[in-house]
Amino acid sequence: MRSIWGLIALVAAATFYLYLLSVFLPPGPRHTGSEHDEDELKTELRLKFPSDLEELKYLAGLLQFYKTEHTAYVFILFCSAYLYKQSFAIPGSSFLNMLSGALFGPWHGLLIACTLTTVGSFNCFLLSRTFGKRHVVRFFPERVAMLQRMVEENRSSLFFFLLFLRFFPMTPNWFLNITSPILNIPIPIFFFSVFIGLIPYNFLCVHTGAILSEIQSLDDIFSWGTVLKLLLMACVALLPGALIRRYSQRHFKLNTLQPNGHKESLGEDRKNR
Repeated sequence: MRSIWGLIALVAAATFYLYLLSVFLPPGPRHTGSEHDEDELKTELRLKFPSDLEELKYLAGLLQFYKTEHTAYVFILFCSAYLYKQSFAIPGSSFLNMLSGALFGPWHGLLIACTLTTVGSFNCFLLSRTFGKRHVVRFFPERVAMLQRMVEENRSSLFFFLLFLRFFPMTPNWFLNITSPILNIPIPIFFFSVFIGLIPYNFLCVHTGAILSEIQSLDDIFSWGTVLKLLLMACVALLPGALIRRYSQRHFKLNTLQPNGHKESLGEDRKNR
């Protein structure tokens, strides 16, 4: 019970910090106009996480405008929000990846997103190891047992197996983060498998955000430049996955792992038919 209260206290402290960071904003850019405009900007910048593309573009526009004189503050705010989501296994990282591309550009944004994804996942790993191991086993006994068996069967090529799970999320990334301490995944292998394994996903999201921030009309969507960028993104995102899939067919034991993360024997499959 003590572990639950410790985790709740940590979540509450992080939430309070993020709230203060988003509310007590420094003065807006000087060219905002009247004091009324600055007050209105501050009100709008009492932020919430984007839940769709419209909210994402609106938030990106506001933060881009605010970043003209407060780059460091916007950077700290973005990093804090990203780490909050990743550390506490909250869905929605795709929108923050796209926001990274819109705010910091495709390549700086990719570096920032990959770094924050890895650090946030490592925080989630540590939180699970400190507070939640027995609770994870209690709430997800079958899924933990299935994943533990798969990890043991592929222990000889563990790093590449974890890359495979990151490229092809047969089980969600947040679940891999919280179960890795239970599966006795060494920290270096966990750390680098997250950083490398999520590069294609982060690349796709970040470059999509960068393209969205450049689009001003429907004509821009169908321009040759945009089409070529989208094709490049698709190739970069698919190539590592294709190589790992080919490797997995030869080296991994995946007979009991289905795309939805559940185990199903051939006998049970025939009965269902």
